[in-house]
Order: sequence, then C-alpha cells, then structure tokens
Amino acid sequence: MKKYTYSAKRSDNKENWCVIDAADQVLGRVASQVAYRIRGKHSPLFTPHVDMGDWVVVINADKIRLTGNKLAEKTYYRHSGYVGSLKSKTAAQLLETKPEQVIKKAVQGMLPKNRLGRKLNKKLFVYAGDKHPHAAQKPEPVQI
Repeated sequence: MKKYTYSAKRSDNKENWCVIDAADQVLGRVASQVAYRIRGKHSPLFTPHVDMGDWVVVINADKIRLTGNKLAEKTYYRHSGYVGSLKSKTAAQLLETKPEQVIKKAVQGMLPKNRLGRKLNKKLFVYAGDKHPHAAQKPEPVQI
C-alpha cells in the first residue's frame, strides 16, 4: 500500500483576515510575524508552492520602533534605471514621509522572490493610523 504526502490546493485555503497593531513593536518582529501569516506557515495545510496564507492589515505603522542606530544608519535605496539616478533615504526620513513603506519593504524582503512572492505581497495592507477600511471583512486581531 502506497502512502502519499497530501499536497494542498488553492481551493483548500480558508482565507482569513487579521489585524496586527504595530504600535510600540520592533520592526523586525512585526515583519516576521506578518510574513509568517501571509505565507500561510501557521496553517497545518502549508504547502510551499501554493498561496495558503491570510490577508493581513497592519495599523499604527507610524508608531513602529527600530532598535539601535537604525533610525539614522539604515538606508533605503531606489533606482529608476537611468544613469546617476540612485536615490536614498534613511529610516527616519522614510518614517516621516511614508511610514507604511518601512513595514512593506521589511515584509517584502522576507517573502519569496518569484511570482508567488509578488502575489503574496498584495495580501498586505499597511496604514499609518489606527483606522482601516477593511471592517467589512471582519478581521480578527492578532497579538504579537
């Protein structure tokens, strides 16, 4: 008698919505928990090549904490592809202007770098304040 390992299908996933409050939390800890939920590793049906994760809403992104000297020393780069167009911002500057991007970039770095990762990245919603427009999905709060 042959025994097979069950490989979950996309239709097996019960997509849940969850809210994570990032107020006074360390950036890396929040980002790793968010990536864990989006990837679906908390589910017993986890399959590496299938999107089995939840939709995640992160609130209070402007109140996130960075440890050590990361506010002054951590640098985010972007490049348009043209010669001499490399732009950079420190974490402090990015937190002032676009605090959502700090969490989005941290989570994106923890997801796979392929088609699945790009698809999973769309399941993350980050907001600077404590309000979000996803109340209709009835997201459940998750403690970190």
